[in-house]
Amino acid sequence: MLSLTDEKKTDRYDICVVGGAGHVGLPLSIVFAECGQRVLIYDINKVTLELIDNGKLPFIENGAESRLKAVLRDKRLSLSDRPEEIKGISTIVITIGTPIDEFLNPTLKSIALCIERLIPFIDDNALLVMRSTVYPGVVQWIDDLIKTKGRRVKLSFCPERVVQGFALEEIRNLPQIVSGTTSEAEDAAAHLFEKIAPEIVRMKPMEAEFAKLFSNAYRYIQFAVANQFFMMTSSAGVDYYKVLDGLKHNYPRAKDIPGAGLSAGPCLLKDTMQLAAFFGNQFGLGHSAMSVNEGLPLFIIENLLPRDRLKSLTVGLLGMAFKANNDDTRSSLSYKIKKALKFRAKEVLTTDPHVTSDPELCPLETVLKQSDILILCAPHDEYKNLDPSKFKIVDIWNFYPRYGSR
Repeated sequence: MLSLTDEKKTDRYDICVVGGAGHVGLPLSIVFAECGQRVLIYDINKVTLELIDNGKLPFIENGAESRLKAVLRDKRLSLSDRPEEIKGISTIVITIGTPIDEFLNPTLKSIALCIERLIPFIDDNALLVMRSTVYPGVVQWIDDLIKTKGRRVKLSFCPERVVQGFALEEIRNLPQIVSGTTSEAEDAAAHLFEKIAPEIVRMKPMEAEFAKLFSNAYRYIQFAVANQFFMMTSSAGVDYYKVLDGLKHNYPRAKDIPGAGLSAGPCLLKDTMQLAAFFGNQFGLGHSAMSVNEGLPLFIIENLLPRDRLKSLTVGLLGMAFKANNDDTRSSLSYKIKKALKFRAKEVLTTDPHVTSDPELCPLETVLKQSDILILCAPHDEYKNLDPSKFKIVDIWNFYPRYGSR
Protein backbone atom coordinates (compact mmCIF):
# COMPACT_ATOMS: atom_id res chain seq x y z
CA MET A 1 0.00 0.00 0.00
CA LEU A 2 1.31 3.42 -0.90
CA SER A 3 1.39 5.99 1.84
CA LEU A 4 3.32 8.91 3.18
CA THR A 5 6.70 8.45 4.74
CA ASP A 6 6.86 6.62 8.03
CA GLU A 7 6.70 9.94 9.86
CA LYS A 8 3.15 10.48 8.52
CA LYS A 9 3.52 14.22 9.02
CA THR A 10 0.79 15.75 6.90
CA ASP A 11 2.05 19.24 7.71
CA ARG A 12 4.75 18.47 5.18
CA TYR A 13 2.14 19.02 2.46
CA ASP A 14 0.52 22.18 1.16
CA ILE A 15 -1.99 20.60 -1.24
CA CYS A 16 -3.73 17.27 -1.68
CA VAL A 17 -5.12 16.49 -5.14
CA VAL A 18 -7.92 13.92 -4.88
CA GLY A 19 -8.20 11.73 -7.96
CA GLY A 20 -4.75 13.05 -8.73
CA ALA A 21 -3.71 10.07 -10.84
CA GLY A 22 -6.16 11.02 -13.60
CA HIS A 23 -6.08 13.26 -16.66
CA VAL A 24 -7.15 16.34 -14.68
CA GLY A 25 -5.35 15.75 -11.41
CA LEU A 26 -1.88 14.59 -12.42
CA PRO A 27 -0.89 17.54 -14.64
CA LEU A 28 -2.21 19.94 -12.00
CA SER A 29 -0.21 18.15 -9.31
CA ILE A 30 2.98 18.38 -11.36
CA VAL A 31 2.50 22.09 -12.05
CA PHE A 32 1.85 22.91 -8.39
CA ALA A 33 4.89 20.85 -7.37
CA GLU A 34 7.06 22.67 -9.91
CA CYS A 35 5.97 25.96 -8.34
CA GLY A 36 7.33 24.93 -4.97
CA GLN A 37 4.19 23.48 -3.43
CA ARG A 38 4.41 20.20 -1.52
CA VAL A 39 1.77 18.03 -3.16
CA LEU A 40 0.14 14.77 -2.11
CA ILE A 41 -1.82 12.82 -4.71
CA TYR A 42 -4.64 10.74 -3.22
CA ASP A 43 -6.23 8.19 -5.52
CA ILE A 44 -7.89 4.78 -5.07
CA ASN A 45 -6.25 3.32 -8.18
CA LYS A 46 -3.26 1.54 -6.65
CA VAL A 47 -1.92 0.23 -9.96
CA THR A 48 -1.79 3.72 -11.45
CA LEU A 49 -0.23 5.15 -8.29
CA GLU A 50 2.56 2.57 -8.47
CA LEU A 51 3.18 3.51 -12.09
CA ILE A 52 3.38 7.22 -11.27
CA ASP A 53 5.61 6.51 -8.27
CA ASN A 54 8.04 4.87 -10.69
CA GLY A 55 8.11 8.01 -12.83
CA LYS A 56 5.84 6.64 -15.55
CA LEU A 57 2.78 8.34 -16.99
CA PRO A 58 -0.50 6.38 -17.11
CA PHE A 59 -1.59 8.30 -20.22
CA ILE A 60 -0.15 10.56 -22.92
CA GLU A 61 0.60 14.08 -21.72
CA ASN A 62 3.10 16.01 -23.79
CA GLY A 63 6.36 16.74 -22.00
CA ALA A 64 5.13 15.38 -18.68
CA GLU A 65 7.30 12.34 -17.94
CA SER A 66 10.58 14.18 -17.40
CA ARG A 67 8.79 16.78 -15.29
CA LEU A 68 7.09 14.07 -13.23
CA LYS A 69 10.44 12.44 -12.52
CA ALA A 70 11.90 15.78 -11.49
CA VAL A 71 9.23 16.58 -8.88
CA LEU A 72 9.40 13.03 -7.52
CA ARG A 73 13.17 13.27 -7.27
CA ASP A 74 12.91 16.61 -5.48
CA LYS A 75 10.32 15.12 -3.10
CA ARG A 76 7.74 17.72 -4.07
CA LEU A 77 5.22 15.06 -5.03
CA SER A 78 4.04 12.05 -3.02
CA LEU A 79 1.25 9.52 -3.45
CA SER A 80 -1.23 7.69 -1.24
CA ASP A 81 -4.30 5.48 -1.46
CA ARG A 82 -5.28 6.14 2.17
CA PRO A 83 -7.86 8.91 2.75
CA GLU A 84 -6.85 9.37 6.38
CA GLU A 85 -3.54 10.84 5.24
CA ILE A 86 -5.41 13.91 3.97
CA LYS A 87 -5.96 15.06 7.56
CA GLY A 88 -4.05 18.21 8.39
CA ILE A 89 -3.61 19.39 4.79
CA SER A 90 -5.04 22.88 4.41
CA THR A 91 -5.89 22.75 0.69
CA ILE A 92 -7.79 19.88 -0.95
CA VAL A 93 -8.43 19.85 -4.71
CA ILE A 94 -11.03 17.33 -5.93
CA THR A 95 -10.77 16.32 -9.58
CA ILE A 96 -13.92 14.18 -9.74
CA GLY A 97 -16.70 15.51 -11.97
CA THR A 98 -20.33 14.67 -12.64
CA PRO A 99 -20.75 11.88 -15.20
CA ILE A 100 -23.97 11.18 -17.06
CA ASP A 101 -26.02 8.01 -16.75
CA GLU A 102 -27.53 5.79 -19.44
CA PHE A 103 -30.35 8.32 -19.86
CA LEU A 104 -27.87 11.18 -20.49
CA ASN A 105 -28.70 12.78 -17.13
CA PRO A 106 -25.99 13.86 -14.67
CA THR A 107 -25.44 11.68 -11.63
CA LEU A 108 -24.02 12.93 -8.35
CA LYS A 109 -23.28 9.49 -6.91
CA SER A 110 -19.51 9.60 -7.45
CA ILE A 111 -19.17 13.07 -5.93
CA ALA A 112 -21.37 12.18 -2.98
CA LEU A 113 -19.32 9.04 -2.28
CA CYS A 114 -16.10 11.02 -2.54
CA ILE A 115 -17.28 13.69 -0.10
CA GLU A 116 -18.62 11.04 2.31
CA ARG A 117 -15.26 9.27 2.25
CA LEU A 118 -13.16 12.40 2.69
CA ILE A 119 -15.14 14.61 5.04
CA PRO A 120 -13.97 12.86 8.26
CA PHE A 121 -10.39 13.74 7.31
CA ILE A 122 -10.84 17.32 6.07
CA ASP A 123 -10.10 19.94 8.70
CA ASP A 124 -12.54 22.74 9.44
CA ASN A 125 -11.64 25.93 7.57
CA ALA A 126 -9.66 24.00 4.95
CA LEU A 127 -9.92 25.17 1.34
CA LEU A 128 -11.84 22.59 -0.70
CA VAL A 129 -11.59 23.17 -4.46
CA MET A 130 -13.80 21.40 -7.00
CA ARG A 131 -11.76 21.22 -10.20
CA SER A 132 -13.66 19.04 -12.70
CA THR A 133 -16.85 19.86 -14.58
CA VAL A 134 -20.01 19.79 -12.48
CA TYR A 135 -23.72 20.23 -13.17
CA PRO A 136 -25.06 23.76 -12.44
CA GLY A 137 -25.85 24.05 -8.76
CA VAL A 138 -23.65 21.14 -7.65
CA VAL A 139 -21.19 23.37 -5.80
CA GLN A 140 -23.99 24.72 -3.62
CA TRP A 141 -25.30 21.17 -3.19
CA ILE A 142 -21.87 20.05 -1.98
CA ASP A 143 -21.73 23.00 0.41
CA ASP A 144 -25.10 22.01 1.87
CA LEU A 145 -24.00 18.36 2.12
CA ILE A 146 -20.87 19.28 4.04
CA LYS A 147 -22.84 21.49 6.41
CA THR A 148 -25.22 18.60 7.19
CA LYS A 149 -22.13 16.80 8.49
CA GLY A 150 -21.53 19.63 10.92
CA ARG A 151 -18.41 20.75 9.09
CA ARG A 152 -17.30 24.12 7.77
CA VAL A 153 -14.89 24.48 4.86
CA LYS A 154 -14.01 27.15 2.33
CA LEU A 155 -15.63 25.65 -0.77
CA SER A 156 -14.53 26.79 -4.22
CA PHE A 157 -15.08 25.81 -7.85
CA CYS A 158 -12.13 26.47 -10.18
CA PRO A 159 -12.73 24.57 -13.44
CA GLU A 160 -9.98 23.26 -15.68
CA ARG A 161 -10.30 24.26 -19.33
CA VAL A 162 -7.22 22.67 -20.88
CA VAL A 163 -6.91 20.48 -23.95
CA GLN A 164 -6.10 16.91 -23.00
CA GLY A 165 -2.47 16.18 -23.81
CA PHE A 166 -1.41 19.82 -23.47
CA ALA A 167 -2.43 20.43 -19.87
CA LEU A 168 1.02 21.30 -18.50
CA GLU A 169 1.40 24.10 -21.01
CA GLU A 170 -2.15 25.43 -20.82
CA ILE A 171 -2.46 25.42 -17.01
CA ARG A 172 0.39 27.95 -16.97
CA ASN A 173 -0.87 30.05 -19.90
CA LEU A 174 -4.68 30.19 -19.68
CA PRO A 175 -6.71 32.45 -17.37
CA GLN A 176 -8.10 30.57 -14.37
CA ILE A 177 -11.76 30.98 -13.45
CA VAL A 178 -12.16 31.12 -9.67
CA SER A 179 -15.32 31.06 -7.58
CA GLY A 180 -16.30 30.40 -3.98
CA THR A 181 -19.43 29.95 -1.89
CA THR A 182 -18.11 32.74 0.32
CA SER A 183 -15.83 35.69 -0.34
CA GLU A 184 -13.28 34.05 1.96
CA ALA A 185 -13.33 30.88 -0.14
CA GLU A 186 -13.03 32.87 -3.36
CA ASP A 187 -10.06 34.83 -2.05
CA ALA A 188 -8.32 31.66 -0.83
CA ALA A 189 -8.82 29.98 -4.21
CA ALA A 190 -7.56 33.06 -6.04
CA HIS A 191 -4.45 33.09 -3.86
CA LEU A 192 -3.89 29.39 -4.63
CA PHE A 193 -4.16 29.67 -8.41
CA GLU A 194 -2.19 32.91 -8.60
CA LYS A 195 0.81 30.63 -8.01
CA ILE A 196 0.38 28.94 -11.38
CA ALA A 197 -2.02 30.92 -13.61
CA PRO A 198 -1.22 34.15 -15.47
CA GLU A 199 -4.61 35.70 -14.73
CA ILE A 200 -7.52 35.13 -12.34
CA VAL A 201 -11.13 35.57 -13.46
CA ARG A 202 -13.54 35.81 -10.52
CA MET A 203 -17.10 34.55 -10.85
CA LYS A 204 -19.93 33.24 -8.69
CA PRO A 205 -20.07 29.42 -8.42
CA MET A 206 -23.02 28.91 -10.78
CA GLU A 207 -21.54 31.39 -13.24
CA ALA A 208 -18.34 29.35 -13.24
CA GLU A 209 -20.29 26.10 -13.63
CA PHE A 210 -22.08 27.47 -16.69
CA ALA A 211 -18.84 28.91 -18.10
CA LYS A 212 -17.16 25.51 -18.12
CA LEU A 213 -20.19 23.71 -19.59
CA PHE A 214 -20.69 26.41 -22.22
CA SER A 215 -17.04 26.07 -23.30
CA ASN A 216 -17.44 22.38 -24.10
CA ALA A 217 -20.97 22.60 -25.51
CA TYR A 218 -19.96 25.43 -27.85
CA ARG A 219 -17.07 23.36 -29.22
CA TYR A 220 -19.36 20.37 -29.63
CA ILE A 221 -21.86 22.48 -31.58
CA GLN A 222 -19.08 23.97 -33.72
CA PHE A 223 -17.92 20.47 -34.67
CA ALA A 224 -21.51 19.47 -35.42
CA VAL A 225 -21.89 22.40 -37.83
CA ALA A 226 -18.77 21.28 -39.71
CA ASN A 227 -19.88 17.65 -39.72
CA GLN A 228 -23.34 18.59 -41.00
CA PHE A 229 -21.75 20.65 -43.77
CA PHE A 230 -19.48 17.72 -44.59
CA MET A 231 -22.39 15.29 -44.86
CA MET A 232 -24.40 17.78 -46.90
CA THR A 233 -21.66 18.39 -49.48
CA SER A 234 -20.72 14.71 -49.62
CA SER A 235 -24.33 13.80 -50.38
CA ALA A 236 -24.20 16.28 -53.26
CA GLY A 237 -20.97 14.82 -54.61
CA VAL A 238 -19.01 17.94 -53.62
CA ASP A 239 -15.75 17.96 -51.67
CA TYR A 240 -16.31 19.78 -48.36
CA TYR A 241 -12.67 20.80 -48.08
CA LYS A 242 -12.64 22.49 -51.49
CA VAL A 243 -15.66 24.50 -50.37
CA LEU A 244 -14.03 25.24 -47.01
CA ASP A 245 -10.73 26.26 -48.54
CA GLY A 246 -12.41 28.71 -50.89
CA LEU A 247 -14.78 29.99 -48.23
CA LYS A 248 -12.00 30.75 -45.74
CA HIS A 249 -9.52 32.25 -48.20
CA ASN A 250 -8.76 35.76 -46.93
CA TYR A 251 -12.19 35.86 -45.29
CA PRO A 252 -11.68 36.40 -41.53
CA ARG A 253 -15.31 35.87 -40.51
CA ALA A 254 -15.05 32.22 -41.60
CA LYS A 255 -11.68 31.49 -40.02
CA ASP A 256 -13.13 29.50 -37.11
CA ILE A 257 -15.12 26.99 -39.18
CA PRO A 258 -13.45 23.63 -38.45
CA GLY A 259 -12.93 20.61 -40.63
CA ALA A 260 -15.04 17.50 -40.26
CA GLY A 261 -14.12 14.70 -37.86
CA LEU A 262 -15.24 12.29 -35.20
CA SER A 263 -16.20 14.49 -32.23
CA ALA A 264 -16.10 12.47 -29.05
CA GLY A 265 -14.16 11.96 -25.85
CA PRO A 266 -15.12 12.09 -22.19
CA CYS A 267 -16.27 15.73 -22.05
CA LEU A 268 -17.95 17.31 -25.05
CA LEU A 269 -21.07 15.15 -25.34
CA LYS A 270 -21.32 14.68 -21.56
CA ASP A 271 -21.22 18.38 -20.79
CA THR A 272 -23.63 19.24 -23.59
CA MET A 273 -26.11 16.73 -22.17
CA GLN A 274 -25.64 18.15 -18.67
CA LEU A 275 -26.81 21.51 -19.99
CA ALA A 276 -29.73 19.82 -21.72
CA ALA A 277 -30.76 18.10 -18.50
CA PHE A 278 -30.48 21.36 -16.57
CA PHE A 279 -32.72 23.14 -19.07
CA GLY A 280 -35.46 20.51 -19.05
CA ASN A 281 -34.27 18.91 -22.31
CA GLN A 282 -35.05 22.14 -24.15
CA PHE A 283 -31.49 22.57 -25.40
CA GLY A 284 -32.35 22.01 -29.05
CA LEU A 285 -28.94 23.03 -30.37
CA GLY A 286 -27.26 20.56 -28.04
CA HIS A 287 -29.51 17.67 -29.01
CA SER A 288 -29.10 18.49 -32.70
CA ALA A 289 -25.33 18.54 -32.26
CA MET A 290 -25.47 15.13 -30.62
CA SER A 291 -27.59 13.79 -33.48
CA VAL A 292 -25.11 15.05 -36.07
CA ASN A 293 -21.88 14.07 -34.31
CA GLU A 294 -23.12 10.66 -33.21
CA GLY A 295 -24.63 10.11 -36.65
CA LEU A 296 -21.41 10.77 -38.58
CA PRO A 297 -20.00 7.22 -38.04
CA LEU A 298 -23.11 5.69 -39.60
CA PHE A 299 -22.98 8.21 -42.46
CA ILE A 300 -19.41 7.12 -43.16
CA ILE A 301 -20.40 3.45 -43.22
CA GLU A 302 -23.47 4.02 -45.38
CA ASN A 303 -21.33 5.79 -47.96
CA LEU A 304 -18.52 3.25 -48.11
CA LEU A 305 -20.03 0.81 -50.57
CA PRO A 306 -23.36 -0.86 -51.23
CA ARG A 307 -24.15 -3.35 -48.48
CA ASP A 308 -23.96 -6.38 -50.75
CA ARG A 309 -20.37 -5.51 -51.72
CA LEU A 310 -19.29 -4.63 -48.19
CA LYS A 311 -20.20 -8.12 -46.97
CA SER A 312 -17.28 -9.61 -48.86
CA LEU A 313 -14.66 -7.06 -47.78
CA THR A 314 -12.36 -6.50 -44.81
CA VAL A 315 -12.39 -2.98 -43.36
CA GLY A 316 -9.42 -1.64 -41.39
CA LEU A 317 -9.81 1.13 -38.83
CA LEU A 318 -6.80 3.39 -38.30
CA GLY A 319 -6.78 4.94 -34.83
CA MET A 320 -9.07 3.92 -31.98
CA ALA A 321 -8.39 6.77 -29.55
CA PHE A 322 -11.00 9.52 -29.40
CA LYS A 323 -8.63 12.05 -30.94
CA ALA A 324 -5.29 12.32 -32.71
CA ASN A 325 -1.98 11.58 -30.98
CA ASN A 326 -3.72 10.40 -27.83
CA ASP A 327 -4.22 7.07 -26.08
CA ASP A 328 -7.63 7.75 -24.50
CA THR A 329 -10.45 5.59 -25.90
CA ARG A 330 -13.21 6.94 -23.66
CA SER A 331 -16.39 7.48 -25.73
CA SER A 332 -14.35 7.09 -28.92
CA LEU A 333 -16.56 6.96 -32.00
CA SER A 334 -14.03 4.63 -33.62
CA TYR A 335 -15.64 1.86 -31.59
CA LYS A 336 -19.08 2.88 -32.80
CA ILE A 337 -17.83 2.43 -36.37
CA LYS A 338 -16.32 -0.94 -35.43
CA LYS A 339 -19.54 -2.15 -33.84
CA ALA A 340 -21.69 -1.12 -36.80
CA LEU A 341 -19.29 -2.70 -39.31
CA LYS A 342 -19.40 -6.03 -37.47
CA PHE A 343 -22.86 -6.53 -38.97
CA ARG A 344 -21.98 -5.34 -42.46
CA ALA A 345 -18.40 -6.20 -43.40
CA LYS A 346 -16.72 -9.55 -43.78
CA GLU A 347 -14.19 -8.60 -41.09
CA VAL A 348 -13.11 -5.52 -39.15
CA LEU A 349 -9.47 -4.99 -38.16
CA THR A 350 -8.31 -2.22 -35.84
CA THR A 351 -4.97 -0.64 -35.03
CA ASP A 352 -3.62 2.24 -32.97
CA PRO A 353 0.01 3.12 -32.14
CA HIS A 354 -0.89 4.70 -28.80
CA VAL A 355 -3.72 2.64 -27.28
CA THR A 356 -2.56 -0.18 -25.02
CA SER A 357 -5.86 -1.13 -23.36
CA ASP A 358 -7.47 -2.99 -26.28
CA PRO A 359 -6.32 -6.62 -26.77
CA GLU A 360 -8.05 -6.81 -30.18
CA LEU A 361 -5.74 -4.27 -31.80
CA CYS A 362 -3.52 -5.49 -34.64
CA PRO A 363 -0.15 -4.22 -35.89
CA LEU A 364 -0.47 -1.55 -38.55
CA GLU A 365 1.27 -3.75 -41.11
CA THR A 366 -1.35 -6.47 -40.62
CA VAL A 367 -4.24 -4.05 -41.07
CA LEU A 368 -2.71 -2.52 -44.19
CA LYS A 369 -2.01 -5.90 -45.73
CA GLN A 370 -5.34 -7.58 -45.02
CA SER A 371 -7.82 -4.70 -45.44
CA ASP A 372 -9.69 -3.91 -48.65
CA ILE A 373 -10.77 -0.49 -47.33
CA LEU A 374 -9.24 1.69 -44.61
CA ILE A 375 -11.08 4.28 -42.53
CA LEU A 376 -8.96 6.96 -40.86
CA CYS A 377 -10.69 7.27 -37.50
CA ALA A 378 -8.00 9.10 -35.51
CA PRO A 379 -5.46 11.04 -37.60
CA HIS A 380 -2.35 10.13 -35.63
CA ASP A 381 0.95 11.52 -36.90
CA GLU A 382 2.14 7.95 -37.42
CA TYR A 383 -0.21 7.68 -40.41
CA LYS A 384 1.21 10.68 -42.28
CA ASN A 385 3.58 8.59 -44.33
CA LEU A 386 0.87 6.33 -45.74
CA ASP A 387 0.40 6.85 -49.44
CA PRO A 388 -3.34 7.27 -50.10
CA SER A 389 -2.72 6.35 -53.74
CA LYS A 390 -1.68 2.85 -52.65
CA PHE A 391 -4.57 2.26 -50.26
CA LYS A 392 -8.27 2.96 -50.42
CA ILE A 393 -8.49 5.30 -47.41
CA VAL A 394 -11.67 7.00 -46.29
CA ASP A 395 -10.38 10.33 -44.97
CA ILE A 396 -13.02 12.67 -43.57
CA TRP A 397 -10.35 14.80 -41.87
CA ASN A 398 -8.52 15.95 -45.02
CA PHE A 399 -5.47 14.44 -43.36
CA TYR A 400 -4.13 13.79 -46.83
CA PRO A 401 -5.10 17.23 -48.21
CA ARG A 402 -6.65 17.45 -51.62
CA TYR A 403 -7.22 21.19 -51.57
CA GLY A 404 -5.24 23.84 -49.73
CA SER A 405 -5.06 23.58 -45.96
CA ARG A 406 -7.69 22.76 -43.36
